[in-house]
Amino acid sequence: MSALAGAGNRIVTTGYDGTWADLPAWPELPRASAVLAADNTAAVRAVWQHATDGDRETLITSERRVDPTQAAQFRAGGLATVTEDRTSGADPDHDAAVGRLWLLTSGSTGRPKQVVHTLDSLTTVGGDQPRRTWLCPYATGAYAWWQIVSLSLAVPGQDVVFVEPDQIDSWPQLALEHGVTAASGTPTFWRQAIWRSGDTVARLPLEQVTLGGEPVDQGILDRLREVFPDARISWIYASSEAGAAIAVHDGLAGFPSAWLDRETSDRPWLSVENDELVIASSHAARGMPAAIHTGDRVEVTGDRVAIVGRIASDEINVGGSKASSSSVRRRLLDHPEVVWAAVRGRKAPLVGQMVVADVVLSDGARASTGDLTAWCAQQLPDYSVPRRLRVLPEIPIKESLKSDV
Repeated sequence: MSALAGAGNRIVTTGYDGTWADLPAWPELPRASAVLAADNTAAVRAVWQHATDGDRETLITSERRVDPTQAAQFRAGGLATVTEDRTSGADPDHDAAVGRLWLLTSGSTGRPKQVVHTLDSLTTVGGDQPRRTWLCPYATGAYAWWQIVSLSLAVPGQDVVFVEPDQIDSWPQLALEHGVTAASGTPTFWRQAIWRSGDTVARLPLEQVTLGGEPVDQGILDRLREVFPDARISWIYASSEAGAAIAVHDGLAGFPSAWLDRETSDRPWLSVENDELVIASSHAARGMPAAIHTGDRVEVTGDRVAIVGRIASDEINVGGSKASSSSVRRRLLDHPEVVWAAVRGRKAPLVGQMVVADVVLSDGARASTGDLTAWCAQQLPDYSVPRRLRVLPEIPIKESLKSDV
């Protein structure tokens, strides 16, 4: 990055309230380092060190995400592992790859993998932007976390309030206290906040509401429009590997089918092969193939393309019939008393798998599990109807802001 135009932007963590430029330096940070941050205070210090000293190779992640085996892999790759009180495995013979930023993938299909970016490839928004105070609730070092961080570094007037994992339940009050006007989160994050703290959430003066990280359905978009009638509501498709590839602001789930196979110089190329989303983007991680097979399943209906889930987990084989977990989930979420749902396959005798589901109901809901089963049976084939339904008392959420079931 040639200039840090956002150096004067305010950042707020549990241990710091000031500008990027006033952050205290991290003493003796090795040129090639994997910073295992205990919190966002430590993480943003490492960000600023990397941004202001270009001769660095850095990985920043939450200390909670890294086990001893992965820490050893970092060191084997030439990165010293660094916490606030310890540096291990510095390799004096390893030459830092200038400007390289390592990110960990989400790990949804196994142990997180490393992909490499730079501040330039992570910075996808520039130019004049409305002055905003952003809420950043994402896991330290995740791609979505970097999207907000890089925006604040590059664009004046983009302040950030960081949320720690133990503050997720109370973030609406934190956002009110610090004057947050823009917030980004997963659909699960927004569903939990509206369900748990709806009155406080509705008081937030949000001008920008962003969703990403999970399939975005029409129900959550409509609910957010009810809560924030004057805000711009956007959903973003992005990943560590492909970068930020799709941004939709029209209030509708999915994106226009006219965007498929469109050749433009300033936008990623999007295509569908065997129901899988394929992307080519200048913001992709280094070393990725020109066309990245995302592993995400899409459905094309009329003039709209919906991203519905992961190919590996969406299909449930029930006695040879293929049930779609995303279709069952959408049907459950259509019920007026269901505020959250998760659907998966479970081993079953004779048929191999059966469809099971977890739901969270609205306060005062009267629907029984039998009622929900009958609701699904009205529009789904018999093999797709959940055979077991469990009502949960809370919406489960991980540090990634995704559901943990």
